[in-house]
Amino acid sequence: MSTIQQETLAAILRRLLQNKLINLQMQRGELTIVVNAEDILGVSKVLRDDTALMFDTLIDLCGIDFLTYGDDLSVKYDLKDRRFAVIYHLLSIERNQRLRVRVLAENNEFPVVHSVTEVWPAANWFEREAFDLYGIVFADHPDLRRILTDYGFIGNPFRKDFPITGHVEMRYDEQQRRVIYQPVSIEPREITPLVIREEYYGDSES
Repeated sequence: MSTIQQETLAAILRRLLQNKLINLQMQRGELTIVVNAEDILGVSKVLRDDTALMFDTLIDLCGIDFLTYGDDLSVKYDLKDRRFAVIYHLLSIERNQRLRVRVLAENNEFPVVHSVTEVWPAANWFEREAFDLYGIVFADHPDLRRILTDYGFIGNPFRKDFPITGHVEMRYDEQQRRVIYQPVSIEPREITPLVIREEYYGDSES
């Protein structure tokens, strides 16, 4: 999308969304808008239905955990101490335009964002994936169940504070003659690579 197209689209978004538009960024030929979690359903309907936009296709939806972003990046991207976000990638086939929408969940302990499945049915499995991996709850989702992990899985593996080894492991028990879950038996360890360089490696004067 050219710069002129981006600026035209940005002007339309500012006019249509008004105070629901928290932020708008144009970077590397991509346009990103930020809206509040409480407004995502209404904003989605405008993005899909308004004839000046016509974003009829949801290409992707994913969760993000900003836990380890640090203060500098939090200020740069105006995260306001919010830990979780949902990102929507939209395509307008009619207008040949793309748009990224970012929604920050209000509650860091129990992140909730309204489902957009009634606007874009393709969001169904994407929202289940974000629920499974990040623990983001999508209100009014028609079937919010885990989709990638096992039914007995504990935790959300894409959260930054989730242990690399997980919480439980699975094995076949000979006595019980079935697969069982038990606490992880792997001891946590820190792996530091050993690097041996040749003498005078990188010395520009030799």
